[in-house]
Amino acid sequence: MFFKKGKLKKEFDQQFVTLIKATKEDWQQAQLIEDYLNDYDLNAVAKRKIAESIHFYLYKEAKIRNVIIK
Repeated sequence: MFFKKGKLKKEFDQQFVTLIKATKEDWQQAQLIEDYLNDYDLNAVAKRKIAESIHFYLYKEAKIRNVIIK
């Protein structure tokens, strides 16, 4: 019943990397939507900033955990 630390770390690191990649895609999509709008839309700006802050928080957490993103 003992878990190997290396195996669990690799599994959760892989899940973490996929989450970071997904948030990066969300952030880029929010940037594109904001760029395509003709007028200034506060909802689009807010969604972009939220996506950006989530992505950078996860990126900072990856640096703390020493996760290698390929």
